[in-house]
Amino acid sequence: MYMKNKTLRDSFQNAWAGIKYSITTQRNIRIHISAAVIVLILSWLLEISRLDFLFIVVAIALVFTAEMVNTAVEKTVDLFMSTYHPLAKIAKNVAAGAVLIAAINAVITGILVLGVPLLKLFRGL
Repeated sequence: MYMKNKTLRDSFQNAWAGIKYSITTQRNIRIHISAAVIVLILSWLLEISRLDFLFIVVAIALVFTAEMVNTAVEKTVDLFMSTYHPLAKIAKNVAAGAVLIAAINAVITGILVLGVPLLKLFRGL
């Protein structure tokens, strides 16, 4: 049975446990982490502005948030459904769609922020 958090520390420990679970069990989150590391390194190497860096960080955070909510929806549906149900499929598909929208947003943000500096770099080589 799930117990209510007794302290603020408990809340943070539970949140970290959720992050750890997501990273260790969800392949797509690990893929997103790899992409995020590459984009963050590129952002640093290209010396983008602080505002542009903020756009990158927000896009990354949005993808991670959507992916973790997707995982929560999937696990909750699996908890209550032992057989196929069309509404369970819809719930999982909608959550996965939210991740796709966040990922598309991140790609567009990356292109808009890093596209010109990357073109300048490659033209200068």
